[in-house]
Amino acid sequence: MKFFDREPSIVSVMEKEVLSKHRKALMLFGTFHLMHGVDDSAVSTYEKLYPHLTFVISDLGIYDMNRTAAPISPFALWPNPSLARTKGTWLGALRLSDVFPPPINIDRDCKVQIDFPPELQKPMEAFVDAFLYLGPQEFRLNEPMPADIALDADYMTELQRRESLTGFPGEPTKSLKESNQEIVKEAENPLASAPKPPDAKDVAQNCLERKKQGSPQP
Repeated sequence: MKFFDREPSIVSVMEKEVLSKHRKALMLFGTFHLMHGVDDSAVSTYEKLYPHLTFVISDLGIYDMNRTAAPISPFALWPNPSLARTKGTWLGALRLSDVFPPPINIDRDCKVQIDFPPELQKPMEAFVDAFLYLGPQEFRLNEPMPADIALDADYMTELQRRESLTGFPGEPTKSLKESNQEIVKEAENPLASAPKPPDAKDVAQNCLERKKQGSPQP
């Protein structure tokens, strides 16, 4: 699990190479590494010593920009790209679950909870300073995996090996063939869309079956 704990490395580089030397930096990380007010995020960690210096920008994630009760989308007249501040705006009032899929939490007894923890049940303006708008819903595309990576058997096998080490219950490790089929299927339809929420009962059942088979639990 140490491979999932990347925050100390980010904090170390920022403090040593940027903040202590009064430099500026452009940080490109997943939003959860950068959010304000989250105990285990990199930005929140170094902000204890260097507050009010980091401007955090998030994409709009899974937010459906065509979802509106008004006759016209609120984004209709926005230039592409646009940067919209969150403080005191309707975008800032969105919840984290409006923008990002909630995590799946499974305990050792296979009890499943699909939601963000209580400390993350806040408006988005508490976590990020602005959103980056990159056009209407139909412009949002996933980048297919390059063929030279997908066809690199050694690399893909190593990815499979590392996935198997996590031992997440309820999530069987895919074979190399299954992974390749998934890559091809994703490339056929690059339109980005919100993933369908998993069924908690199915996840719990998979977890119980893996326990019966003696699969490692986290």
